[in-house]
This record gives sequence, C-alpha cells and structure tokens, in this order.
Amino acid sequence: MHIFLQIVLAIAAIIVLLLIIGLFLKKSFSIERETTINQPVQPVFNYIKHIRNQDEYNPWSLMDPGMKKEYRGTDGTVGFISTWESSKPKGPGKGEQEIKSIEENKKLVVELRFLKPFASVSPAWFITDSISGNLTQVKWGIFCEMKFPMNLMGLFMNFEQVMGKELEKGLAKMKENLEK
Repeated sequence: MHIFLQIVLAIAAIIVLLLIIGLFLKKSFSIERETTINQPVQPVFNYIKHIRNQDEYNPWSLMDPGMKKEYRGTDGTVGFISTWESSKPKGPGKGEQEIKSIEENKKLVVELRFLKPFASVSPAWFITDSISGNLTQVKWGIFCEMKFPMNLMGLFMNFEQVMGKELEKGLAKMKENLEK
C-alpha cells in the first residue's frame, strides 16, 4: 500500500507541475509563410479570394477531397461562408470560414471557425504584393490561440513548425496551379 501511495503522489506531482508550466507557456502564435508566383498580381489575387479554389491547393482540403461542403453567399465577396465536415478520423474536422474583408489585389482576411475536434476561432489572411509586372509575392498567415490547459500540447508538438509546413505545401501547390 505504501508503494501505491508513493506512485499516486508522484503522478499527482507531475500533473501539478505540468499545470504550473502551462500557466507560463505561450497561449497564442502567428504563422506566416510566403512564395513568389510568376503571374501578375490581379489574376493571383482573383484566384485566392475565391474560397472554392482552396480545394485545389489548401492542404487541409486536399486531406479529404470527399468531405461534405456547403457554401452561402457569393464566393469572392465579403460575407461568403464555406463550411466543411470531414468523416475521416484524421481529417480536417468540422468548421467554417467566412470572408471578413477584401482589399482588392492586396489582402484577403477570413475567419476560421473550427467546431471539431476542438472549438476555436482563428483569423487567417493572404497578402499579395506586385514585385514586378509578372511577379507576385503571396503571404499566407494564420493566428492561433490555445487556451490553458490546451497550450500544454505545445510541450510535445511544435505547432508553428507543423502548421508552417502545411502552409508551405499549400503555397507550393498554389504556385504550381497558377503558373500552369
């Protein structure tokens, strides 16, 4: 019985220590990646602002091409909403995104509302900048919040690196599609 009590106390101490550490870990982070596309800014931005085009480059959309999707509003305009629901256990879950603002040929801001597996709201953006007549720089970013105690997962997984790699994959696919 004495050994059992020591094991229980050791486990409790580890849990308390992790919770204390979680109070001091980052609870939010911003990720942004960029690429240069050999196309003028207008066709690049026009492609980006139409959310349905994400099926062609967004790594989370490509994860489950058969997921259920619904759309409300006019694609490429403020207020357009795209919803998704994946049936795959390791798919992109369930959620929606809404176009919040558009600055033509410069910036698109969307709000991602995740419902499953975890509820959260994250702003995401695309910024385009004409480098020259036929070169456009595209930045894709997202702001994520992980409230306590969910931020403890950051001890075991580098979310910025993992999500950054996904953004890089998506930008590479976008570049490939637009330069065809």
